[in-house]
Amino acid sequence: MNQLPNLPCMCSSVRRAARALTQLYELALRPLGLRSTQFTILQVLLRAGEVSQGQLGKMLAMDSTTLTRTLDIMLRQGWVAERRGEDRRQRWLRIAKAGRAELGRALPVWEKVQAQLNRELGEQSWKQLFQLADQLAVLAINARD
Repeated sequence: MNQLPNLPCMCSSVRRAARALTQLYELALRPLGLRSTQFTILQVLLRAGEVSQGQLGKMLAMDSTTLTRTLDIMLRQGWVAERRGEDRRQRWLRIAKAGRAELGRALPVWEKVQAQLNRELGEQSWKQLFQLADQLAVLAINARD
């Protein structure tokens, strides 16, 4: 196992971990033609049902420009369905039938990566990491609001 230098900044350390994890998931999902961000959006839409683009952005802590660009690709692929709200600027999004199929194709690949990481971290660390990641996200979001 490679050792990395300790970084004195929480942001730097968490971003490095996030980039490394993203690269691992991207490598696994690449043969399916699916990006990890797209997979995450499909997962969230499956769980959340129909949500506004603003709500989706908040759930993912994702900026509007990046989310719009990713959603446009997913809409063209037919993975996400949208309807306009009464205010034409508002977009309501939900997973489409093709998105459910794409998610179903990708789940075994994703589960394999999840299981590998779980094994290597151990069950207790795995659960703690999820809890800490959620706590950290909430703290950061609340600190900026």
